[in-house]
Amino acid sequence: MLEVKIFTLYPDLFPGPLDIGIYKKARKNKIWDLKVIDIRKYSKDKHSAVDDSPFGGGSGMLLRPDVVASALDANVKKNEKIIYLSPKGKSFHQKEARFLSKFEKINILCGHFEGIDQRLLESRNIEEYSLGDFILSGGETASFVFVDALVRLLPGVLGNKDSTKEESFENNLLEYPQYTKPREWEGKSPPEVLFSGDHAKIKGWRLSQSEAITRRQRPDLWKKYLNKKNEKH
Repeated sequence: MLEVKIFTLYPDLFPGPLDIGIYKKARKNKIWDLKVIDIRKYSKDKHSAVDDSPFGGGSGMLLRPDVVASALDANVKKNEKIIYLSPKGKSFHQKEARFLSKFEKINILCGHFEGIDQRLLESRNIEEYSLGDFILSGGETASFVFVDALVRLLPGVLGNKDSTKEESFENNLLEYPQYTKPREWEGKSPPEVLFSGDHAKIKGWRLSQSEAITRRQRPDLWKKYLNKKNEKH
């Protein structure tokens, strides 16, 4: 079972969307679990202050390392992985999601203000991940996305165990177009090959579509795909 702990200044935001649909069912089936830790409870300030101004000046405030460290040290055991969602972290891709989903315990630190004291990140061996080149008001929103990416990969969460194998980013390709009923809609019909019953032809069509879409939309992934493909030959 995957145990996720989220360290936040806003515990009332959770479980939020993680308490509906497949996530709720998976928690009920003990495939994963969620615990939320309120960082403010570990402040020794009479006003429960958790932030202060940065040394050297600058705009905004930083989360204090002593407060956050107290929260982490009281709830995280040695060698457990701690993730900090940050714009300056390494890019979070499907490959990382698969890797992290295999851990039994994941601790997620939600940042706020201008970030967190660098000494905390270094002293607690915290790994920084970024969901993309954009800024959010806090790490809570990002944590929903992060947890979603991990939980859906756990065995037993999705109905079809092969569902994740054909999705975008698997094998460095974007997913092929999908169609469902009605067969004709607004004068348009899906490609006839999908009704042929020839699984080899359908598989070939889907691969060619994935390649074309990836080449057009994501040249960076296309380059990775070609390099990996050439390595096999």
